[in-house]
Amino acid sequence: MVVGAFFFRPAVFLVFRVTLRQSAAVDLAANLNAVQKQIEAACARANRDTAAVSLLPVSKSQSPDAVRVAAKLGLNLFGENKVQEAKAKIPLCPGHLRWHMIGHLQTNKCRDAVHLFEMIQSVDSLALAEEIDRRARQAAKTMPILLEVNVAGEASKFGYPPDRLLRELEQINALKRIEIQGLMTIAPWTPEPEKVRPIFRQLRELKERGEQFLGAPLPHLSMGMSGDFVVAIEEGATIVRIGAALFGPRSQSKKTKASDDTV
Repeated sequence: MVVGAFFFRPAVFLVFRVTLRQSAAVDLAANLNAVQKQIEAACARANRDTAAVSLLPVSKSQSPDAVRVAAKLGLNLFGENKVQEAKAKIPLCPGHLRWHMIGHLQTNKCRDAVHLFEMIQSVDSLALAEEIDRRARQAAKTMPILLEVNVAGEASKFGYPPDRLLRELEQINALKRIEIQGLMTIAPWTPEPEKVRPIFRQLRELKERGEQFLGAPLPHLSMGMSGDFVVAIEEGATIVRIGAALFGPRSQSKKTKASDDTV
């Protein structure tokens, strides 16, 4: 997608890490190699083709320099959590890169999100879907989306309760400028990935129910992050969102609950 020029007031400029140490670039290459090997091993165990799993680097808080290094390693799809950060960062990154919105999206940010991203993975209400549809119509485009599901019912997380998703699925599917391509979830954090296997399995089963309801395939399951992506792949993930396992852990002082939830 071609991103147009943006003009920013000084107050909205974001400060990125300006340079990437040579050692950090080497670490990124080694980390990518390790992640790819884990993806291949998980696919082999599940009898899946590795081509069916897309690695989505989470570039939140990473500098354009870090993104450029990742792009030179062959990565061309990146996920951002915040529209404002993406709006500042994307014009500074190679123009051939593709971007997904993976963080919570407010309705007042939909116009920018529709212009910046080729997919919005975090649609969690009919009202949000309707606003994306309206903005996509104004932009003369169709917007691929994933519906975010709060499978575990955690109060701290956004996402559809599974039963409400099924109730509203028909209304969302009727929107002319929306293209539902699947489901997304953020599993509860745990140091033992096996504990969240049931969450991923439930999302896969919900996708299958949605396909039966719509009479059409929902090709994508975006699930699994740095700590649990192997289990997610074994349960059918087609997109895994990886931040810390690629770029390294963010400093504790800069961590937020939202960032923990998305890498």
